This record gives sequence, structure tokens and C-alpha cells, in this order.
Amino acid sequence: MQDEITLYGNANSGHAYKVALMLAVSGVAHDYQAIDIDQPHAQRPEPFRSLARFGQVPLLVHNGQPYAQSDAILCHLAQHTGGFGAESASRMARVQEWLFWEANRLGMCLPQLRWARSFAPQEYPTGAVSWLQSRFDVDIARLEAELADGRAFIIDELPTVADFSLCGYLFWADAAKVTLPPHVVAWLQRISELPNWQSPTSLLGPLRS
Repeated sequence: MQDEITLYGNANSGHAYKVALMLAVSGVAHDYQAIDIDQPHAQRPEPFRSLARFGQVPLLVHNGQPYAQSDAILCHLAQHTGGFGAESASRMARVQEWLFWEANRLGMCLPQLRWARSFAPQEYPTGAVSWLQSRFDVDIARLEAELADGRAFIIDELPTVADFSLCGYLFWADAAKVTLPPHVVAWLQRISELPNWQSPTSLLGPLRS
């Protein structure tokens, strides 16, 4: 019996892109449904509205079972494929360390910088953007230092869901108006050379204006 997998996402969500990228690179067959996140929650379509516990994208539905939160979805997909970090418990533990770091660090500040600088600067109080920038500077320096030893990907020579999580918003660095250091740029290039890699726009559709 073939698995039935549907990803609900939005073109402006780097978190949805993480999951879409994992599905593409791993070759997992799936359907994609775009959700208008500008709509009030009560107006969003079914079955997304009922299945999305937190009302957010991405949402993955696998054989009727919903999975929410991008990094949790990535863990599920790694286990489902048996690769991308799920080859052993010890490898998955290292992957999860990066997933939890990403959620609290890059996954917090970089989306906010992108939103503040390209979409809605009026929503941010005085000093907020400079604080987010300083937080990003620390985080990107940490990632740069990690990659400075020449390894191909964040764990070792093979890509994992940790790479897909960390890169989710970095492909939109221009929109966030941030500068990426050389080892990070080279790592993103290696990710973009993986079989079946596609850009956020190719996987999720055009950005909002």
C-alpha cells in the first residue's frame, strides 16, 4: 500500500520549505496544498483547520496522521525514510541537537529579520531589529565556525534533516538583508547541488508581494 502524504505550506514560510526540501531530496511522493496564512484561522480550509493543532504551516498528514512543527516533521520523515540522520540512534541524537538549536536561534531571529526588512517594518518597535540582527550575528558566526573544518554538511559528509532545517530561511538571506560568511555560502551551495533540490519558489510557489 502506497503511503499517502500531504504537505500543507505557504510560499512565505521557510519552515514549510524545510519540509518540502526534505520531501524533494528524499524522493518521497506527496501532494502539496498551499494555505493562505493571511486568512483568519476560522476561514482556512478543511481538513487543514481541523488537523493543524497549532493552526500553522507546515502541516504534514501521513496516512491520516497529522504532524505539526517543522523540526518534528523532519524527524518523522527521517525515521520514515531510514536516512538523513535516522541511520542510528547516536546519529539522530546529534541531528536533534541541531534541530533544537535552530528552533531557538536561527529559526527565531532570521524569519523576523526577513519580515521586518522586507514586509512589515512598522510592526517592530524601536530597537527590535537591531537586537534581532545582533542575535543573528552570533548565530551565523556559530554556524560558520562549525563548518570551518571543511566537512560537507553539518554532521558529516552526508546531508541530514539538520541541514534542511538550518538552511530553511538562509536561502532568503537577501530578503532579510543579512550577509552570509564564506563557509556558510559554500555549504548552501552544496545543499543546492543535491539531487532533486529546488528553490523555495519552485517548491512552494511565488512569494507574496
